[in-house]
Amino acid sequence: MRGWFRRATFLAIASVSLIAAFSADQAKAQGSEKPHRVAIQVDQNDPAVMNLALNNATNVIEYYRAKGEDVDVVTYGPGLHMLRADTSPVLDRIKSLKDSAFPSKIQFSACGNTKEGMEKKEGHPINVLSEAVIVPSGVVRLIELQEKGWSYVRP
Repeated sequence: MRGWFRRATFLAIASVSLIAAFSADQAKAQGSEKPHRVAIQVDQNDPAVMNLALNNATNVIEYYRAKGEDVDVVTYGPGLHMLRADTSPVLDRIKSLKDSAFPSKIQFSACGNTKEGMEKKEGHPINVLSEAVIVPSGVVRLIELQEKGWSYVRP
């Protein structure tokens, strides 16, 4: 009788362990289905950095294309030149990426504080690309995206 009880106890413990392991694997698999959203910072007026940021954005979009993942390229400081209509060295790449991203979504965020500072310094209005959205502050935009669970990349 003792042998039977031991076997039954062993089987019960083993069953509970297997169920727990299976549940953990299921939770891990479901966790991998969460959206991948990445914020990419550009704060330098350097075409190499801008192109690297666009390469990063393209790679994320291509890798997660079937899931329609989100990318936000946030520019501020000297990096705002990336999104300026008059000085962007990557204008064609931005237009192309914006057009080809579907079903993923890409946003180009231009810092409003930087734009105002440049306008004051240069003495004339600055136009940003039509593909860009002006946000009040680039740094605040990055903070808020990270607080919402976005991943952060600085090329």
